[in-house]
Amino acid sequence: MLLSLLARKPGGDIVTHAANRPYWSNLLFASACLLPNALAQAQPQIDPDEARPRVMWQDANSVRGKVAFVFGKVINVSGTDNIAFVNFDQGRPGEFTVVIFRDHWDKFPQPIKDMYEGKLVQVRGRVAAYRDKPQIAVTSPDQIKVLEALPKMSPVVEAAASGPSDELVVASFNILNLFDAVDDAYHGDEGTGPKPRAELEAIAAEILALDADVIALQEVENRGYLERFVEVFLPEAGYDHIVHFEGNDGRGIDVCLISRVPVGEVRSHRHLRFPDADGRERRFNRDLLAVEIVPPGAEPFEVWVVHLKSNSGGREYAEPIRLAEAAKVRELLDEALAEDPDARIILTGDFNDTWETPTLQTIVGSGPAKLWSAASDAGDAEPITYNQGRYQSMIDFMLCSPAMAARYVDGSFRVRNGSPETTGSDHNPVIANFRVR
Repeated sequence: MLLSLLARKPGGDIVTHAANRPYWSNLLFASACLLPNALAQAQPQIDPDEARPRVMWQDANSVRGKVAFVFGKVINVSGTDNIAFVNFDQGRPGEFTVVIFRDHWDKFPQPIKDMYEGKLVQVRGRVAAYRDKPQIAVTSPDQIKVLEALPKMSPVVEAAASGPSDELVVASFNILNLFDAVDDAYHGDEGTGPKPRAELEAIAAEILALDADVIALQEVENRGYLERFVEVFLPEAGYDHIVHFEGNDGRGIDVCLISRVPVGEVRSHRHLRFPDADGRERRFNRDLLAVEIVPPGAEPFEVWVVHLKSNSGGREYAEPIRLAEAAKVRELLDEALAEDPDARIILTGDFNDTWETPTLQTIVGSGPAKLWSAASDAGDAEPITYNQGRYQSMIDFMLCSPAMAARYVDGSFRVRNGSPETTGSDHNPVIANFRVR
């Protein structure tokens, strides 16, 4: 099988892809780089249909925007010259409709009307909306399954909104390579395998144990996989608000945020360019993500999520980049606090440096706009947030603007100790409580 992955000359010879490289070295390269992904594809860490919502057609609106299974009896099939409408009620437009465009009709072995009218069916697809009515656009007969009977399901009941809380819990967690098994052609994700199922379960268990209202996350490959992770492993946790932008990291790890609390304005700083100490142009290695959190009935605050340059490549190479990032973070903080000295900001994430370093001290600053670290509430014993080998240290922080520091709940800062084997990550999460009223 691996031989078939290699290019061949017309005469059948294996083509070497680098000057003077013997064919067997290409074979080893293919084995090392392609086989792990092939195995991951064969054994997905999250099954494509695992935990997908399953609803009756009357409740399709409750899963709008999601891939779901929708069940019901087809009343009739109607249409125009270009669209077939599979209808579940007599309304026009119906309360839920399956639409099949003419371009896909030839994929169906029989007329659509003959296949589905009067039948009990299961439809799989993304529930979208047309004129504020839910619908699924079907492109293949594989998406519609005729059933002998409909499953027994209770009607969807909207959860009662909980009353406003005086406190919110905020956490930050570097969850170590939340990668899927799909090759991203625009990032170098080939060198990072998909996160094992056991680690996904461990991360989810740790997030449930944190029970935080807002969690800043680092090392997430993409929004879609984060959504699937929440859908499969945290379905009852209430993280309905997911914020993710593609950042600058060449491997594809991004900063992001999940929240039970409504989210307002979101700003990415991934496009900013700024000089380092020697005048070389830099940018954030990942991003600086600023997310407005809007607690019902309370004043909003912002969570800024960072993941600064690591010491990969050596500290002499990495520190000038990290210091440039730190200086830009401080500049943006100064601008925000000059505009509003009472701005409520939490700056949190993986800083990849310890408290006494120039990186952290540049960000913390001095004077009236100096940031306060919630870790200072931990006493003399410095917590450990990077939990591996001889480099165990505190490099994940929760820093607060003066107005946000005033809302910190005394004694609430904590670090939950773990390891990749127990919590799925080489970082320990940091967590603290804040008064919002």
